[in-house]
Amino acid sequence: MQFELTDELIEQVQFLIEMKNDKELQLLLKEYHYADIAEILDELDLEEAVYVIKLLDSETTSDILMELDEDNREKILRNLSAKEIAEEIEELDTDDAADIIAELPEDRQAEVISQIEDEEHKAEITELLAYDEDTAGGLMAKELVKVYETWTVAGCLRRIRGQAKDVTRVHSIYVVNKQNKLVGRLSLKDLIVAKSDQKIADIYISSVDYVYVNDDVEEVAKVMQKYDLEAIPVVDNNQILLGRITIDDIVDVMKEEADKDYQLAAGITQDVEADDSILELTKARLPWLVLGLFGGLGSVFIMKGFENVMETVPSLFFYTPLIAAMAGNVGVQSSAIIVQGLANDNVKGSIASRLFKEIGLSLINGLALAVLVILFGFIINQELIESIAIAASMMSVIVVAALVGTFVPIVLDKRGIDPAIATGPFITTSNDILGIYLFFVLSGLIIGF
Repeated sequence: MQFELTDELIEQVQFLIEMKNDKELQLLLKEYHYADIAEILDELDLEEAVYVIKLLDSETTSDILMELDEDNREKILRNLSAKEIAEEIEELDTDDAADIIAELPEDRQAEVISQIEDEEHKAEITELLAYDEDTAGGLMAKELVKVYETWTVAGCLRRIRGQAKDVTRVHSIYVVNKQNKLVGRLSLKDLIVAKSDQKIADIYISSVDYVYVNDDVEEVAKVMQKYDLEAIPVVDNNQILLGRITIDDIVDVMKEEADKDYQLAAGITQDVEADDSILELTKARLPWLVLGLFGGLGSVFIMKGFENVMETVPSLFFYTPLIAAMAGNVGVQSSAIIVQGLANDNVKGSIASRLFKEIGLSLINGLALAVLVILFGFIINQELIESIAIAASMMSVIVVAALVGTFVPIVLDKRGIDPAIATGPFITTSNDILGIYLFFVLSGLIIGF
């Protein structure tokens, strides 16, 4: 049955904590998955959450910590001693352990690492902390199953049993040579059906996908997505096998990137959440609002420059919101499609061919909308020349907005800037200003004033 967080459950946990009824509290929480317990702790106050973490065994609480909201985890860790944190760390895979330690202040990191008793685990965590968090090295885990090509099947099976006990999930078995260079992968089926005296060199598969330790995590995600991989090995420039990245880590990366892109598209410049402080939310949202303000003021100046036009044909004034809305909407549509294509590596070919395609699409859409505008003019008994001028101007604005929405993200991407920034207020504001200017200029040429 699916877990449901209720007020009654929270109150029950809080009551047991208040009464210090450790036995009943342990029995209650034992029934729940660690992810469910993390959800419960996120609803408790700090003192209560720390009480539960200290009460339960490290094998359970280490997993709970990884599931907690980042801000809550940071607060809880602040209330644990270096020794207590080290005990949690020793229960985690190296990648998760490195992630938690990386969240601590530098002086606290050294203190916690010094308290880790398993020297091999300590060395591996220290190695991972040296890599940039946005690279394959910063994402990989050291736990994996590897075999040497010179081993026999019988010897291989014995050694795999020893390695597998430290690996949460065995996705793949990697084959290396004497120099520890990755040379292939081993099918579990082939291993099982092979004769015990056969060499691994005779049965392994030489074709294996891998990434380099300094590859960007987004590139790693693209490779794993393209080839539907559950795990991928990580090597250095000499092809030495260093670790592996699993699909759950990539899902986290993709979620973080999607959240960041969504916020950029909405005009939010920092990674914030709904329950962040007013100051943090203001700092994240205000810059783009200021841009929108200046964009609006720019539109005002443009309209003041065409004051005589509005006096001659006052009906044009009432269409300016329509033109601004169409320019902004078309620009956002075009940029959203391009940004999505860039993220999925689906934008192929030259910029010119992409722009020509967008021109054709926007002409079809613009023509359909122009016909509707002219029909609307008939319904309200508007002068035909005015309806034609508005429709033709709108078509032009749609074409230009589509080109801007297509061109800008591609250029930003080529310059190493996140193209998601182009789908928000940047495109909307620029197209609003450009659209209103084109509207008055082209309408004036058609009507003749």
